Amino acid sequence: MAAIDVSGRIADRTIICTLGWAPGTRLHIRECSGVIVVRVDRQGVFTVTGQGRLHLPVAVRHWCGLSAGDRMLLAASPADGLLVVHPPAALDAMVMAVHADALGGGQA
Repeated sequence: MAAIDVSGRIADRTIICTLGWAPGTRLHIRECSGVIVVRVDRQGVFTVTGQGRLHLPVAVRHWCGLSAGDRMLLAASPADGLLVVHPPAALDAMVMAVHADALGGGQA
């Protein structure tokens, strides 16, 4: 779990280190089904900042309803050079779907 700061950066750099992404690593960032998918891409227009942080573009933050201080679940696959960011709304939807299934269609 990590928070997003007022500039749109993921505050925790541990995940970037785990992925082996150095400052200047080129990335492709997109929203897909409510989550943010970040991949290493030599042609990517986004980069890891000089301080080793991931900056999420304002358009992606807007699509996912992210605001400063929001906490997100980060899921990384270092072997694939892939990070999936689960914003609060995506986590809520996943939990609701599991609960609806476990409770027989949402009926208690």
